[in-house]
Amino acid sequence: MLRKLVIAFWLAALPALAAPAFAGPDSQWVLERGTLTYHVSHPLHQTEGVSHEVKGKGVCHDGQCSFLIAVPVKSFDSGDSNRDLHMLQVTRGAQFPLVTVRTRLPESTAASATIHVDLEIEFAGHTAQYKQVPFQLETKGNETHISGTIPATLADFKIDPPSLLTMPVKNEIPVRVDMTWRPM
Repeated sequence: MLRKLVIAFWLAALPALAAPAFAGPDSQWVLERGTLTYHVSHPLHQTEGVSHEVKGKGVCHDGQCSFLIAVPVKSFDSGDSNRDLHMLQVTRGAQFPLVTVRTRLPESTAASATIHVDLEIEFAGHTAQYKQVPFQLETKGNETHISGTIPATLADFKIDPPSLLTMPVKNEIPVRVDMTWRPM
């Protein structure tokens, strides 16, 4: 049994070990820490929900990087458990428990102070595309800090705006992004 496991390991690792000889070295990134904050505006009050349970990974190959970021919908905290429960219901969080973000960009952008990124976001059972969203980059040592705001709306994900006292919240739900990445 142990021999079969060792053989399976080497067969699985062989393409990864051979790839640098043909395609150049690959690099990988991991999200060290991150915060996503959504903002909801209602005529009577403003609300923010914050999650620190952001996970992410990036893989660069042949000068092109692909990143995947995910956060559980239930991890957003607005400071009001009743409001958070209602948010889970409205966004169908039980059926679609994760928000996922995918992007691809040239590896050379890591040297820029500002990058413009195309994003694909899956949320509440729907996918939305955001083109050329600006993010600020700051590299210190082996960590890269990225911050910016995604101009999301409820309509992008086919979510009916919840109401309070018969007045719906605004369609705009901008999401502030604050992440620190490091190479693996």
